[in-house]
Amino acid sequence: MRMSRRWSPAVAGVAATYLLLVGLVVVVLLELLLCEAAAEFESTNSTVRDSEIYIVVIEGDPVVNYNGSLPGLVATAEFYSHAWRAHHHSSNVKDAIQKYKNYLSEKQDQLLRTFFKSQEYTKLYSYHHLLNGFAVKLTAKQAELLEKTTGVIAIQKSYKVKKTTVHTPEYLGLVQGIWEEEGGPEKAGEDMIIGIVDTGIDPTHPSFAASGGHGGQQHMLYTPLPNFRGICEVAEEFPRGSCNGKIIGAQHFAAAAIEDGAFNASLQFASPLDGDGHGSHTASTAAGNHGVPVIVDGVFYGNASGVAPRARIAVYKALYRMIGGFIPDVVAACDQAVADGVDILSLSLGPNSPPGASSSTFLNILDLALLNAVKANVLVVQAAGNGGPYEKSMTSFSPWVVSVAAGVDDRSYPNTITLSDQTVLPGIALAPPTRGDRLYGMVLANDAVMGETNALYTPSDCQEPSLFDPALVHNRLLVCTYSFNFIFGGSTMQQVVNTVRALGGAGFIMVVESDIAGSKFDPIPLPIPAIVLTVTSDSQVLLGFYDKYTEKDAHGKPILFGAEVKIGDGQIARCSGQAQQVALFSSRGPDVADFQFDNADVLKPNIMAPGYLIWAAWSPLAIDNLNYMGQRWAMISGTSMATPHVAGLAALLKAKNPLWSPAALASAMMTTADILDRNGKPLLAQQLSGGTTPLLEPATPFDMGSGALNINAALNPGIVFDAEHGDYIGFLCASEGVRAWQVNAFTGGVCPRVAQRAADLNMPSITLANLTGIRVIPRTVTNVANHPENYTISWTDPADVVMAINPTTFSIGIGSQKTQVITFTLRATRISSFVSFGNIMFKGSLGHTVHIPISVINKQL
Repeated sequence: MRMSRRWSPAVAGVAATYLLLVGLVVVVLLELLLCEAAAEFESTNSTVRDSEIYIVVIEGDPVVNYNGSLPGLVATAEFYSHAWRAHHHSSNVKDAIQKYKNYLSEKQDQLLRTFFKSQEYTKLYSYHHLLNGFAVKLTAKQAELLEKTTGVIAIQKSYKVKKTTVHTPEYLGLVQGIWEEEGGPEKAGEDMIIGIVDTGIDPTHPSFAASGGHGGQQHMLYTPLPNFRGICEVAEEFPRGSCNGKIIGAQHFAAAAIEDGAFNASLQFASPLDGDGHGSHTASTAAGNHGVPVIVDGVFYGNASGVAPRARIAVYKALYRMIGGFIPDVVAACDQAVADGVDILSLSLGPNSPPGASSSTFLNILDLALLNAVKANVLVVQAAGNGGPYEKSMTSFSPWVVSVAAGVDDRSYPNTITLSDQTVLPGIALAPPTRGDRLYGMVLANDAVMGETNALYTPSDCQEPSLFDPALVHNRLLVCTYSFNFIFGGSTMQQVVNTVRALGGAGFIMVVESDIAGSKFDPIPLPIPAIVLTVTSDSQVLLGFYDKYTEKDAHGKPILFGAEVKIGDGQIARCSGQAQQVALFSSRGPDVADFQFDNADVLKPNIMAPGYLIWAAWSPLAIDNLNYMGQRWAMISGTSMATPHVAGLAALLKAKNPLWSPAALASAMMTTADILDRNGKPLLAQQLSGGTTPLLEPATPFDMGSGALNINAALNPGIVFDAEHGDYIGFLCASEGVRAWQVNAFTGGVCPRVAQRAADLNMPSITLANLTGIRVIPRTVTNVANHPENYTISWTDPADVVMAINPTTFSIGIGSQKTQVITFTLRATRISSFVSFGNIMFKGSLGHTVHIPISVINKQL
């Protein structure tokens, strides 16, 4: 018989209470576990969300600095010296460099494994040649901890960078000058390699054809260069054969852009293909084939040529359409370019402002990498920036980099419109004339509107054909307004063309309501008759003429259009022969030493080259510039366009003088630059005027550096101001905000025991941010001519400063007697804080003439 047991009410109550407490404990524990898991999940996600890309530099020499201190690893620094290259073949060094690179990579990974322990991490790049370091994703806390880790020298958070010829070869005197001396355009720049860090390249463009161009050069193929160590990436859109000898190598760098989430392979292309146009433009300006016809919409605008038409192009794509670029990708591109063996590095890019992560602009990681590029005998040319005409707008800072300002040359595309009363008004547009020698009626856009307007479109912009009555526009010239919508909004000239074509119009006229809007118009090729009146007064004359001959009914509606005009031919270039002017947009000095914009003892910009309305190659895939969509040529402006002119000239100079250092090449260009026009008057700089035409003032060294590029004079300067890697180390040691340990850690150099000042660097200029009392500044000149020569020095004192020079005459020999030390003593005559400028001229007995500019900012007695 089974017995049953019943609990008493008291016992049952205790048991129920106990079970309730156990249940509550279980619930609390579960909640704690869930909260802990959620917190861990949130922490992990937060880490992912909050992490950013950093460049980390660690102890240990990069390849260009390594002197063989480690057992079993031979020195690699000597491989980049002129003396070594003259007697050895590069194939002998490949294994040695690779072994040392493997060693550096292992040390980098070891540091990361130790820091992250068992956690995963994302390493984007290893840097070996110019820096010993890597790009990695870190949270702000991780970056703070890693910076304190033994072996880490510096950490810098990633920042973005942005993109900063038919006539210029003739304008610069190439044809009868340096090209002729080097055997003509078919040999100019032969076997030089220009590394282009930009948006890639269009390998199908005739400027980069393997045949070497047109005009009798079709059979001059490019042979392989054994000293080049680069590769050519292959992708569906960049097929095998894209590197054809002219394009000697091509790679892309997008790891930082991808991690940022900005990169889209279908838009930006994960290959060296140029989807923007900017890279093809700069590459063809520097080294495009000679004599390539420029044809846009069936119109022939002349034959294009790069400055060094037989130089090779090595492509390093690190900028992307619509997003720009990221500094880890740019540093990786520069690192690879030097590893591959380029001769010149052209950078038409720069930051938005001085990098704020370092104590000095000269210690930002890009500039330090470029310093080591210079040690590897690679001349670096960089765009000055497009922040002008405002002072301290430079985005290229260091004295080992040639910073290029943009000039406006003498070519223009003027046009006119003739009214039936014989009034002639000036305008601009690369457009054909109206057909025949007859007059055409005009109709104002607002007078041709049909029915209700569309809120999405402003009728006067002429962007939507459905707004207008075709019967009123047919065979007439539509009068539209070039408003700020064309500058800052989505209105385009191409859409005006589409509107006029859809309505059967004879062409169009653009008027302006503001001189400021008119000043922003740059001519672009247009396939139908057109003209833009860029000045308000001319626009008012045309509109007054229209009103005079247009009859309206009582309600103000036009009933008779009697105003008739004809448009001239705007497709003919006119060259005035005027000297270069500093372009309004070109960034200005003085150079800045830090993120606080303190003045530096360095002249920036360094030189000026044509950068306004430059015809060069374009990518038909480009979508950023709506005016040139689908085209193979574009005429655009910027210091980006000026920079490859200097890169091309540097290639020509180096081909002729292969043993010259980067500093010597830079000096030859700067000291022979023009500061006067052909009439002996100072070059001019464009400044803001408030109207269409810029105000012109005498250009200063802070506008144009040493002056306007004079290619043929640079070919034979006579003397140069040379500098080596050790001289730049001394400059860094003397710069404000820079510590000796930083110099040693970053460069491997040791600060000299005898203290010097930053202005003592042997630059082809003298710049003093602060002059207190008396300063004695040395300079050393080196004879690069084939003969001894006697020189006489003359000078112009800066305002409020007096100078003494010793010696004022000297004889300089060749061989062991080829240098001369000169001291410049500057003394302030009164206290002032406005910038004053002077000039020092060296005249040689054999006809050589060079000059260096002087800039003094603050003066104290």
